[in-house]
Amino acid sequence: MALETLDWFVIGGYLLLAGLIGFVIARHQSTDVADFFVAGRSLPWWLLGTSIAATWFAADAPLAVTALVRTKGIYGNWLWWYLGTGVMMMVFFYAKYWRRSEILTDAELIELRYSGRSASILRGFTATFFGVFKNCIGMGWVILAMLKFSNVMLGWSAEFALIVTTTFALVHTLVSGIKGVVVLDMLHFTAGMVSTVLLAILVLIEVGGPTELSSQIASSTGAPAGVVDMWPNLVNVGATEMVAFLCLIGVLWLGQAQGDGYIVQRLFSAKSEQHAIKASLWFAVAGIVILTWPWIVVGLGSIMILPISDSSIALIEDPELAYPMMIIEVLPVGLKGLLVAAFMAAFMSTIDTHLCWGGSYMVNDIYQRFIKKDGSPQHYLLASRISIVVLLLLSAMAAWQMDSISGAWIYVIEIMSGIAVIVMLRWFWWRINAWSEITTMAAALVLANGHLIGKGLYALGWISDSAYAQVEIWYNDDHALIRATVILVLCTVASIVVTLLTKPVDNETLLRFYCKVRPKGWWGPIAIQAPEVMTEESLKNSWIGFALGVIFLNSILFSVGHAVLGSYLLAITLLAVGLITGWLTLKFVESAETSGG
Repeated sequence: MALETLDWFVIGGYLLLAGLIGFVIARHQSTDVADFFVAGRSLPWWLLGTSIAATWFAADAPLAVTALVRTKGIYGNWLWWYLGTGVMMMVFFYAKYWRRSEILTDAELIELRYSGRSASILRGFTATFFGVFKNCIGMGWVILAMLKFSNVMLGWSAEFALIVTTTFALVHTLVSGIKGVVVLDMLHFTAGMVSTVLLAILVLIEVGGPTELSSQIASSTGAPAGVVDMWPNLVNVGATEMVAFLCLIGVLWLGQAQGDGYIVQRLFSAKSEQHAIKASLWFAVAGIVILTWPWIVVGLGSIMILPISDSSIALIEDPELAYPMMIIEVLPVGLKGLLVAAFMAAFMSTIDTHLCWGGSYMVNDIYQRFIKKDGSPQHYLLASRISIVVLLLLSAMAAWQMDSISGAWIYVIEIMSGIAVIVMLRWFWWRINAWSEITTMAAALVLANGHLIGKGLYALGWISDSAYAQVEIWYNDDHALIRATVILVLCTVASIVVTLLTKPVDNETLLRFYCKVRPKGWWGPIAIQAPEVMTEESLKNSWIGFALGVIFLNSILFSVGHAVLGSYLLAITLLAVGLITGWLTLKFVESAETSGG
């Protein structure tokens, strides 16, 4: 048992405060499914952006980041940082389109953009795959992380802590819907930031400050080569890992460009497309820059305080346990309780978000669309709440099957990379149709699960020993990101071929979509039929804003990193670059708002 009486009082006090806010201030009586899942499209950007960041700060993130630092060094966090480029593309290209569409889920967009039976099948499959399968994997690894954290911090009461926090998140989601979830996320984000920053500061004090951390950690026995490098060094990582890194930052960020389902749900809830754009930008800063470095500092400090060469067998086998162990080693009584409460808050924030998001798929895109089309608003509200309970049970089963958080991340990256290009092109090229997406999704699922397929064929005796050995090599962890890039290329080529071999979407559907969303790109045959919907927005300005945004985000990110490592001159220089490009980025954001683009 790592906690003392004062810690338990802090935890109890936080849960009480969250309960008061959640069930008194943030309680929301929903009138229909749209009110329950997108808050009547009434929420401001700062609340939405913070809510998305709070969901990112799940119980899994600090554990996975710490493990990456202990096994690869700082640069291992590109498995997280690469998403920033995709988020910046969402800011300038997709946030406005999502909000203009005025739908409840991204799966619903399919029947707005396409027509016919193929569109209906695709919508149902997409809702099932992302709302149930992928969503339950996401919640499963969050539950797994909470179990690992609780086992270290709470001992025998790990299951009890999980039941308390899960029940709180479930009940609050059932009562409040998305509006209450987003309001409570403000508290969770604040608690998480305060506690993790305090832990990072105390770790720096414990090791002697930033300069001492930087100078001594590289010589720590067992530390990975180039542990403080923010970019991989070919000498340290080898050719295969360098190619994987280049794939990650050069191509795979496209999988995040449109935004994940729960992010898109927040954009649907925005007051206007201007609020959707600003929410995306604030999320990029809060999620990529503000959240990550406190976790990285703890990971670096753990190499000195919990030396890898002297680690227990449990820690060697599962480096994700290092973060909760550092809490025990570094934090005094009281602050331990605060950080445990913050982890509970992060867990609840992520779970209630994913429950609300997954429930919207199950009701809007499956139940109401295909099973019962004439129910009352109250009937669909009840169905929404039932679906949320079902999702939580399925997620618990998914967690039971997992043993690695980062491994689940990589599996999702592989699948998302396969569909990345085609789901982007549906906004910019009128010729894309439902068969394009069906092809890319089917191909992505087959290729991402090639190892299981190969194992099955080998067991049946349909492939030789040598062929199966090649499958084993290709599907090992070292090739994961290279494999994801190959999946992206193959799926994209296959889908474009199918696009050109199949009929385009009917003109009426395309014209309706074009008039509603006003997309840019290759819409010539459709745009010529509706000259009145043309706006002053410019793709050129969007690309310039995107490029400036990427420079801004990475300059600020590495400015903080170099300050943490004691390289103050470089940190100040990068900060200056970040401030200048950040100011310019905001100018292009404002330009997009005033032009309607």
